[in-house]
Amino acid sequence: MIDNIKSQMRKGILEYCILLCLEQKEAYTSEILEYLKQADLLVVEGTLYPLLSRMRNNGLLSYRWQESTEGPPRKYYYITSQGEIMLGELEKEWQAICNSVNTIKNK
Repeated sequence: MIDNIKSQMRKGILEYCILLCLEQKEAYTSEILEYLKQADLLVVEGTLYPLLSRMRNNGLLSYRWQESTEGPPRKYYYITSQGEIMLGELEKEWQAICNSVNTIKNK
């Protein structure tokens, strides 16, 4: 039961975390997975690819192809202006959620 709750919480913030990752610089999928892994958000490619596609279809991300010396060309994702607006809204919501939880926790 606890694993399911933890999984649902992580899924709920994954889009926000991806936007945060791409806010500073563009990245290809393996780099995004590594950023998330370093933050203890273990995500598999099978979860990430559909999410990146959905975010791109919603105008939050775009991508460009770049040749690689280590194999096939890589798709580098970057945040769009619409994605930056969404990130700002998600940051506000994240702060509101944290404040609410801390209020309850500290009673």
